[in-house]
Amino acid sequence: MTRRFFSIVFATLLGGLCLVGCRSGQGTSPSGAKPSVISTNAALPKVASSSDRAAKQRAAAHAHYGTAIAYELDGKSDLALDEFYQAVQADPDNEELALEVSTRLLDAKKPEKALELLQRTAKRPEVSGETLTRLGLIYAQQNRLDDAIAANRAAISKLPDSLLAYQGLYFNYLQTKKPDDALKTLDLAARQNSVDDDFLVGLAELYANFASQFPTRREVVHRKSLGVLRRVDRSHTMSPRQKLRLADDFFVAGDTKAAAQIYEGLLPDFSDLATVRDQLRGRLADIFLRDSDRTNAVKQLEAIVQEQPANAQAYYLLGSLASESGTWTNAIDYFKKAILLRPAFQQAYYDLAAAQIAARKPDDALATLSDSRVRFRQTFTVEFLDAMANVERKDFNHAVEKFNTAEVIAKATETNRLNEQFYFQFGAACERKGDLPQAERCFQEALRIAPDFAEALNYLGYTWADRGEKLEQAYDYIRRALKMQADNGAYLDSMAWVLFKQGRLNDALEYILKAVAKNEEPDATLYDHLGDIYAALKQLPEARKAWKKSIELEPNDAVKKKLDAAAE
Repeated sequence: MTRRFFSIVFATLLGGLCLVGCRSGQGTSPSGAKPSVISTNAALPKVASSSDRAAKQRAAAHAHYGTAIAYELDGKSDLALDEFYQAVQADPDNEELALEVSTRLLDAKKPEKALELLQRTAKRPEVSGETLTRLGLIYAQQNRLDDAIAANRAAISKLPDSLLAYQGLYFNYLQTKKPDDALKTLDLAARQNSVDDDFLVGLAELYANFASQFPTRREVVHRKSLGVLRRVDRSHTMSPRQKLRLADDFFVAGDTKAAAQIYEGLLPDFSDLATVRDQLRGRLADIFLRDSDRTNAVKQLEAIVQEQPANAQAYYLLGSLASESGTWTNAIDYFKKAILLRPAFQQAYYDLAAAQIAARKPDDALATLSDSRVRFRQTFTVEFLDAMANVERKDFNHAVEKFNTAEVIAKATETNRLNEQFYFQFGAACERKGDLPQAERCFQEALRIAPDFAEALNYLGYTWADRGEKLEQAYDYIRRALKMQADNGAYLDSMAWVLFKQGRLNDALEYILKAVAKNEEPDATLYDHLGDIYAALKQLPEARKAWKKSIELEPNDAVKKKLDAAAE
């Protein structure tokens, strides 16, 4: 007997009671008195039954149920619950009634009574999968996990196309630390053929739950999830909310193409819901970013800021994309807008300063970093960017000071920041300051972290060669750098210079000519070195041509003196 049936019966009954009440001048039962149900049996339709006993049980259940409804309407919830409970006691074979009343008892935080009802119902040979699933839920809530597992397994055998029992059993196994059995439960569900789309989408979400808890098995589990999701029949009518759920599941499982296709199709469906539409655009932008499709990512983000001009996160992402493409003016503009809209957006200050440094605006970068210091604590990033800004300003004393500060902070809080790139930049600043021992320490530390760091090998090797020190080691370092980047003009120049210092002039000439040919743009230092090598080879006309070209590219008094001396 369904709740709908009871409700129809007692709507009629209560209508009759109301009429009686109206004639007597009272709309409800006297306080504390049990509502009258004298006319209940008269209001009930004739019920076909196999025995008088069954008919009496059903009639008694009706009476208790009707009384419960009356109490409920009168605000007497405890009395109503007791009558609902008595209704099931009166007709113990009515499974639908037991399920309904157990729901009421659970909502009222009375799981023990709900369990008592369902345990008795579950003893019937024809017990339904719904009852067993509910029983499994109550057992799990009471931490009776073995009983919960048994109930849910029985429920699956009764109702293999209902996801609830699989879900209950899955979580039971996770609670008992049996992940393999939990996954086998999901795989069993996946083997069911006569299931609807909601079953498949819900199962994919359970796979996603497993993958999040066991990352080492994520790849395999996501493949299982995608196999389930691709069974969803999208030719059937699906509501926008169902499509959104499906797209989210594809996204989590790693099929971003399928997710993007659904998200884009959903945009018109949420034209009146700006928040949801912007969430869709954000997800699309994320997908396009993952796929390195910057053009479409920018398109979605620009649509967001057009509709939501105060969306700081969208401006920040646009700034990040502009930085990646090297359009520094746009990046600076976007980061500034993000900070204006959200003054506490700490990372935006750092990215703005980095963009300003890249755009050769070091003073602007230092001003940005000064603003960040007012708002936030001192960090490695602030000191590192301050050092880089001072390098751009060619203030190497301040740059080295800031690199030192950044190193101290990182050693105390963020040692992972002290990578080969940090020490390379630190070493280059020290070398340009003239602190060669400190520069060598930094370059060696960079090479300790990354032994094949070609840029550090070349820089340190050239530094030694230029000073006429450790020429064999310098040659070895530069040779290793060239082995990794054989056509690098700077590395070829370094090799020419160390060979020049070793007196191997013909070899030096070969390498310097290669360097000039390989360098994308003419470089004053290369032509200065070429002039020196020609001069050492007593080829003064060629030396003069090289030095003259060097001065044309970049005026330099030292080179001019060599050119003037060679003219005499």
